[in-house]
Amino acid sequence: MEKRTVDSTGTTSIPIASIANGLAGRYATALYDLASDRQKLDLVFDQAKALSSMLDQSADLSAVLVDRTLDIRQATRAMVAVLDKEGFDPLIRDFVGVVATNRRLPYLREILAALAAIAAARRGEVVADVVSAHPLNDVQRAQLRGRLAEAGYSKVNIQERVDAALLGGLVVRVGARLYDTSLRSRLTRLHHAMKGAA
Repeated sequence: MEKRTVDSTGTTSIPIASIANGLAGRYATALYDLASDRQKLDLVFDQAKALSSMLDQSADLSAVLVDRTLDIRQATRAMVAVLDKEGFDPLIRDFVGVVATNRRLPYLREILAALAAIAAARRGEVVADVVSAHPLNDVQRAQLRGRLAEAGYSKVNIQERVDAALLGGLVVRVGARLYDTSLRSRLTRLHHAMKGAA
């Protein structure tokens, strides 16, 4: 049976089957369903976004996600303690605890991104996954929104990530479309062109 989103009025709307694929999608869908049952969808969406920002800004939290030498109980306690201290709702805190217990912390960012995609679909928005070498400022965000609107994406939910390996520029993915203006890609293309000319 196809899973569908539920809007704030309680009626069914956009199919989310395509978003629910893969491990991250399954976990995100489980959280979505739980939040829907408890009538906490908006709260969970907002707190998931806040958690994504925390993960991007905290090297210590990021290290907990990827450190496979950490004992599961230690990793779980660490994540739950941080979320508790930051005032996250028990639903999010307990969900992250389950993710940690199941040894899925390395996928937490992907799970949160999948949940954001479900939230965007529910609101009739398109998700643009934007990866930059440095955090975007407000002017750059406004310029990006303008370019996306020119490309036909007027209602867009921008999900930002930082990857210093890009060196500069942006990589923007909207659905199946990929726009890569990163310095790393330009250097790679130049390298291939020079090899071809030799």
